[in-house]
Amino acid sequence: MPHVKDVMTPQAEVVSPDATAEDAAVTMKALDIGVLPVCDEEGLVGILTDRDLVVRVLAERRDPKAVRVGEAMTPNIVYCFEDDDISRAAQLLADHQIRRLPVLSRERSLVGIVSLGDLAVHDESGRMTGEVLEDISQPSRPRRAA
Repeated sequence: MPHVKDVMTPQAEVVSPDATAEDAAVTMKALDIGVLPVCDEEGLVGILTDRDLVVRVLAERRDPKAVRVGEAMTPNIVYCFEDDDISRAAQLLADHQIRRLPVLSRERSLVGIVSLGDLAVHDESGRMTGEVLEDISQPSRPRRAA
């Protein structure tokens, strides 16, 4: 079975926690991506998704020019290692109902990002990614608007 390093996108674009939400959104648009790993001098500190920007900035009517990425990002990061089997990455995606994972070296430095689509390309039977997609797509229970 291939390893994550064989299917990931290497050298993922990153954003600083000090950047503005607007800067991050502009980068996402320019690169046509929906996620940016957030890194400081120490390494990976969070992940910023397009959904984070909508929920934590726009829906709260906060100024994207004033909100820092560190305020809008998701700090609890689910990640995998570059030498993990792709089945391990698939299991993490399914367990956490997410579509993308930062990929770290064993020294804990960011080396890439792996998506459900990356895994699907190397899933000859389609069974693994089909099961992951089914788990990711489980509906959550919406909360009533306040």
